[in-house]
Amino acid sequence: MEQRKVLVAGGNLLQAHTWKGMLETSGIEVELRGEALMGGVGELPVDMQNVELWVADCQCDKAQQMLAAMQVERPQWQCLQCHEYNEASFELCWNCSSERCETHQ
Repeated sequence: MEQRKVLVAGGNLLQAHTWKGMLETSGIEVELRGEALMGGVGELPVDMQNVELWVADCQCDKAQQMLAAMQVERPQWQCLQCHEYNEASFELCWNCSSERCETHQ
């Protein structure tokens, strides 16, 4: 199975569907995850209320370029080691210096 990466994660379902549609019209296969959890807003922990756009690893650069061209603001990311939140532009965690890792299988 091909590796996939989280392209964008955030809490705005309408925006996620808009970006998904724009990327798909350009031939990029996008998987939307977390949509069903949005009904639990207020009941679920905040870190579970994200809607995520996932793309194939080989299409990630192209998708990032397209979103950058649309001036899409990238959300913060959470460190897998210490669980601190970091600004989207950070490649290393500000707290523990671990590398940003969003690759999932």
